[in-house]
Parts: sequence; C-alpha cells; structure tokens
Amino acid sequence: MSPQIEQFVRNIREKLPNYSSPEKCAEVLREDFERIAGPLPPAVSADIDAALQIVKAAIEDVEILRRSSLIKKREDWYKGPGPGDRHWPALNGYLLNEKGWAKDAIESIDDASSEVVSLLANPAQEQFCCRGLVVGYVQSGKTANMTGVIAKAVDAGYNLIVLLGGMTNKLRAQTQRRLETDIVERHRHLWQLYTTAEDDGDFIMPANKSFTMPVPGRAQIAVMKKITSRLNSFHRTIERTPPQVLRKLKVLLIDDECDQASVNSARDDYDMTKINEAIRKIIRSLPAVSYVGYTATPFANVFIDPFPHNREELDDLYPEDFITALPRPDGYFGTKEVFGTDPLDAENETEAEAGQDMIRIIPDEELDRLRPARAADKEIFHPEVTEDLEDALLWYLATCAIRRMRGKSRSHMTMLVHTSPNIIQHTRMAESIRNWISANESDLISGVGPASERLAAVMHEEFKKVPDNGRDYLRPGTLSELIPALREVLGDLEVAIENGESEERLDYTAEAKTYIVVGGAVLARGLTLEGLCVSFFLRTAKQYDTLLQMGRWFGYRFGYDDLPRLWTTHDLASSFRALAHIEEEIREDISAYRDRKTTPLEFAVKVRAIPGMAITSASKMKHAYRTSISYEGRHVQTIRFDHLNDDVVAGNWAAGSKLVDEITAIADVTESPGRVLYQNVPSQAIRKFLTAYNISSAHMDLRKDHLLGFFDSSQSRMPTWNVVLVAPEEGKPSKRSLAGRDAVGLNTRSRLKELTEEGHADIKALMSLRDILIDVESPPERIKGLKWDEVKVLRPGVPLLLLYPIDAISSPKPNSTKREELNAASDLLGIGLVFPGETDRSGDYFQVMIDAPTPEQLDEEEIVEELEPAEIINEQ
Repeated sequence: MSPQIEQFVRNIREKLPNYSSPEKCAEVLREDFERIAGPLPPAVSADIDAALQIVKAAIEDVEILRRSSLIKKREDWYKGPGPGDRHWPALNGYLLNEKGWAKDAIESIDDASSEVVSLLANPAQEQFCCRGLVVGYVQSGKTANMTGVIAKAVDAGYNLIVLLGGMTNKLRAQTQRRLETDIVERHRHLWQLYTTAEDDGDFIMPANKSFTMPVPGRAQIAVMKKITSRLNSFHRTIERTPPQVLRKLKVLLIDDECDQASVNSARDDYDMTKINEAIRKIIRSLPAVSYVGYTATPFANVFIDPFPHNREELDDLYPEDFITALPRPDGYFGTKEVFGTDPLDAENETEAEAGQDMIRIIPDEELDRLRPARAADKEIFHPEVTEDLEDALLWYLATCAIRRMRGKSRSHMTMLVHTSPNIIQHTRMAESIRNWISANESDLISGVGPASERLAAVMHEEFKKVPDNGRDYLRPGTLSELIPALREVLGDLEVAIENGESEERLDYTAEAKTYIVVGGAVLARGLTLEGLCVSFFLRTAKQYDTLLQMGRWFGYRFGYDDLPRLWTTHDLASSFRALAHIEEEIREDISAYRDRKTTPLEFAVKVRAIPGMAITSASKMKHAYRTSISYEGRHVQTIRFDHLNDDVVAGNWAAGSKLVDEITAIADVTESPGRVLYQNVPSQAIRKFLTAYNISSAHMDLRKDHLLGFFDSSQSRMPTWNVVLVAPEEGKPSKRSLAGRDAVGLNTRSRLKELTEEGHADIKALMSLRDILIDVESPPERIKGLKWDEVKVLRPGVPLLLLYPIDAISSPKPNSTKREELNAASDLLGIGLVFPGETDRSGDYFQVMIDAPTPEQLDEEEIVEELEPAEIINEQ
C-alpha cells in the first residue's frame, strides 16, 4: 500500500463518524481535494478508490467465530461493525491517529470486542437478561476491550451504559476520564452523562427522579463506584422511571473487577452482602439488560452458586450465558516474560523458557528496617532506605534517563513502593525517600561520589542480567553518557503518596510525569500506574486473587521491556510464579471445555490449592469447599524438594530402590542407553511406592492424599503401569546404589534462586517433553513445535511412572542468571507421572475437600483501614 493510499484510508476513517457510509466519506474527500487542488488526476482518483475498498473491507459484516468463549446456545445476531456505525469507527481512528496504537493492537481489540458484543443479548428484543464473564490479564488492557465493547454495543442498539468502576473515587474517576476521552468526546452531542470525572461526580438521582426517554442514535452513560449508596440510588431511579421509558432502555451493565465485592460473600444463601444484593436488584428491575463482569482473577466468580435458593426471586451473578477469555494481547509484558514457561528440555532450558532475570530478592535482614515487625508498632516505626531500596531507586532513576535517551521524554514514568498497608507508614516511607534524594542529588548530577559509583555498579549488573538479546534499544555505555538525561529526571521527579487519606492525586492527564508512588491497597487493584518500570513490593497477601491483582508491574512496555524490575521477598516471588501457572490453567480449561461445547453452567474450573494460600476469601468459597479433581490426561511432576532434610532425601531414594528391586523380578524389562523400561507393572506396586514416597508440602499442584485418592478411584481402569528409570549415561554416577546397581547416571536439575523461607528447592521442571513418549516403541522423529497435550495423545493408554535420580550438586549452565546449585543433602529422586485419558469432564473425578482458609486469610480480602470515610461520598 502506497503512502498516499494509507493517508486516504485515514482520511475516510476520520470522516466516518459524520457520514452515513464509506462511499459518502470518499465523495466528500474528493470534493475537499478538488476545492484545494482542482480537478483530480486519474492516479489520485484511483488511490481514493483503493482506499475506499480497504475501509469497506475492514468494516463489512464478518462472522464472529467465538474462538475464546463458552456459550449457552442462542441467537446469532451480531456479525461485527457495520458501515453505518459511528462510535467504533471513531474510537478506531482515535486509537490509531491520536494515541498512536499499532494496527495489530487495534485489530486485536477489534476482534475481541466483537466477540464479546456477539455474546450479549440482541438489543432489538423487548425483554432479555444476559449474564457473562470476561477473563483478561492483569494490566492487559481490559479497559480498552471495555471501551470497544461499549462503542460497538451502542452502535448495535444499546442505549444506557452503566459501568461499575471500582470502589474508590480515584479508580472511578480514572475510568470515567478514560471513557470520556476514548468514546464520549468523539461524539459528545450523542451522549447524555449522568456522572463526571470530578470527585463529587458520582451518580446521584437526577433532578427529574428518573431516566430520560432514549433518543434514537444517542446513548446515556453512568460510571459509578461499586458501593451500596450509589447502587441503591441507581435502583431507586429505575423504580421511579415511567414504564414507557423503562421499556425502551436497552442496558449494558459492565462490572469492572467483578470478583471484588460483587460476589455474594454472606454466610449462607439466605443472606446477601449489600453490594451483591443491590446489583441483583438492579438487574431484576430492568426489563432488558446484559450484565458483563470483567476480571483478571475469576477465582471468586467461578465459585458462585449457579442455583441459589431464591433464584426465582433474585438471580445471582453466575455467568450462565457466556464465559470468554480474552486472547493474550500483542506486546503484553506479563508472567511469561518474567517467569518464563515450562522447558521442553528440563536439562537445557532456553532463555525464553527461563524468563528474564528481572526479580531481585530482598534479604530477610532488611525487612525489619523497611516495615514494622508487628502491626502494633506502626505508630512508632520509621522505615529506612535500605541497601536494596537504594538499588531500586538508583535503577529507577537510570531507567527514566535511559527512556529519555531513547526519545521517550514525553512518556509517563513510575516507580511503585508498596511496603505496608498502614497509612502512617506511607507518609514516613515517602519522607525517607525524599531525604535520600536530597542527600544524593548533587552526587548523581555531578557523576562523582558514592551514589554515582553505586549507580554505575547497579547499571552494570542489571545490563548483564538482562542483555538486549537483539533488541534495537539504546543503552548508555558509561555513566557519563547518562548524566544529562539524569539531571532532567531529578528535575522532574515527584514523590507521591496514594492511599485512602492522601490529598495528592496521581495526574497522568496532562504533561509527562516522573513519579515515585508510595501507597497501599488503593494501588493494588485496578488503578493504572502509567509507565510503571520498577516495583519495590513487600505487601503480603494470602489469597490468589488479592495477590495476583497486586501485579501492577504487568502491562505494556513498548520500547523498554528490557528495563522493568521487581524487588520483593522469596515467598512473594515464589507465589507469583505459582499463580502464573494457575492463571494459565483457567484459560486452558476454558479453551478445552469450549472445544467440547460445554456451557457455562456445566463449566467447573478446578483451581489448584497452594499451601498457605486461599483461592479467594472463605466466604466466597462457601460453595467450593467440596470439589472434585482428576488427573485424567495430565502429567504431574515433583519440582519442589525438601532437599536439606536428609531423612526425606534418603527415604525417597530407598522407596525408589525398593520399587525397582521388586518390579525387576515381575515386569518385562528393557534396557537402552539412558533408561531402563519396566512394562506390565502391577498397580499395587505403584501404590506401595507412592505411599512410601514423600512429596514436599510446598508443591503447587501435587498432594499425595489427592494423588492416592484418584489412584484408588481409577485403579480398575489402570491395572498395570509402565515404569522408566531415567538415568543418562553421560550423567555423574550416583553416590548411593539403586536396586542392586552400585551407581546410576544422575540428571542435573539446578534450582531457581527464589528459595522460599522454609528451605524448599524449586527446580521448575523435572520432565522434558520427549519423556512423555519414553516408553513408546516408535516415537515420531520430531516433536518440536508440539504442545504437551498434543504429544500425550501419541501415547498408549497405559499410565507411566518416571524415576529421575538427581545430582545433589546440580550446577547450572555457565550463562544462567536465574539458577544456582541445588546443593541437596544427597542425591535426590524425583518422580513424574503421566495418566492416560483426556483432560475434560469425561474422566473419573475424585471428591476432595479444599482446605478452608483461616480467619487471618479471610481478613485479607480487603484492606479496609485504607478506605477512609473520605473515599465514600454520602448519598445526596
């Protein structure tokens, strides 16, 4: 496409909001051209024709494939944007021309938002009630998808948009501003606003006590806090709206962060929390409404009881009509970039599989200088700028200077310091940081002195740990190259406090800001920190959803994805990495169930339990304590070991030796280089071994009681097993004998540097992809490019137990920055299990009780001490 055609495409799209069709836009474009330059040359006319065809092709009716959704079968009514649409073409042009979004990113939003709109009820119907759930990624642009859905829904006939935008003034106002900028201001005359971006701009009952009669082609919008007073006021307005008006309202109710406060967490079904009850009453009072919940952490939502006792009176919010998982956006910087993926070859992990070395562990000895050891000490404790906090601050200043050198001086830049939930500690930490900046500013500007020397060392270490790896990014070779930009950074730097009491407001609406933000729970959900690059994070949380929502450092990092860093504790780093797997499993479950045409009411996500963590608050899990698990079609492996406990290490080795000794006499044995295969092993021998083998309690997805329970429930279908001793010939010989063999070849499995406080070693992966077929007589020559599930279908229908002797030292590869020596008490024995079957609902399930959260975990659901009364505006 020539530059001139591209320009004409932009011109036609810009005119679309004001004209009835692309043809009319092209006609006006020709008139504009002729008015300025005279009669059109044939080549220019041909280019306008070509541009017209491109625009028409982009907005013609398309079939929505519903690639990412579980749906309840109903009418197909929405085929995508049409030529007469106004709001989506305007939003599309704004994202492309004003915000500078890449075409691929806009196309991704276009496809995903069209899918969601196609799942809503048809607004042409007189009455409907639709409930759905959209699962996104943390900081992944859910708001962009929502704006796309709103624009297309209004184009399609919805005329009242209600968005529940968080539980604080700041988050609600941020959402209001975003919608006004992205959608409303494109066609201001077509919108009636019930709320504004001002602090007192939340919803109140209109002067006429009701909603107004909708006007064709126009829409009404309200962005409200999710608090009882606002919801009740909205409900009273519905009740006072004349029936003839109410029947004309086609309502799209979007619940942002729908796992927060919306789910009924009352003690039993006969009670309802106030917010949950208010939302349900609103839905019940509207004759035509589609309710869509958005969240990145759907743990609470999938545990809603789909059949509450009073369903006929007041339906709950279970997403019975659809559940959709948004695709991973292009350019998204998330858990995969930080934590990597499971390696295809456990002994030779690639750089991409390892993830980038961006996590820095804060030593335990510094923690008591950063936060009060006891909550009772919060009034007297004064935090310090410790060595690691100083490194984090220096690296942040360096990243801001580097981004300026890369031509991004007009971009927002932010650092998050989140060490305590206590408001007084936010103030004192901000004071400590300001004092540190004042004390070191002159050294940093001049490039001499201890602070500059430390900065140079930090830069050297960080560039070494995260090399550019082919990125075409400018990096300063010396500190002196950085000094001019560093002076600008220090001149622009602001230290801000964000909590329930702070009068300061983060303001990303005008000129570029350079912030160090100190805060707590108000930053931990929903609120976007623009240009976040460095996080210093100590806040603990004992729930999946609370912890994952704190991952503010995920998002889009265009042009600086080599610079983000996270300073945190061993436990938090380990928990975040585990959650990355759990989050992905939910999406895989949605995908697997979708392929089998499972409806949302049949959908049952089996979320794994992490020891010491609750899935969500205990009250929200009242329908989920008893659940079912299955290992059908799954492979599991020991990746965490009590490696310093000599009794456990020796006991597991002895259990493996006893198993091999027993089955050698009764199984069909085949030896080949690097392995010994035992076929037709009775299941009783496997159960005896699993009973004797100690599985570390720190495992994320492998508990011995669950494993044995499933084993017993499915033993009749798996009477015999294959067992393989994986002992590489080139491996170091073991120090202990194994079933009569003086020594066996050892596998190398170095550990991740994030060692938990309990002393468990985490090797990340024990099995390699090729091991899935280790007992197959004629495996395919190439499996590269296949996924684990695609390889498992090539297996025979027999379960497989793999035994891996592991070198006690297990030194990492020389170029590895994320691993260190295993240093176990002695050689370890790891195990992997591969079960036959498919990972769907057709197999056997074993009923288990999910561990009930403790009262302390229940208290973690919301940090209410930060949400002071100033955050809640009384009803007017």
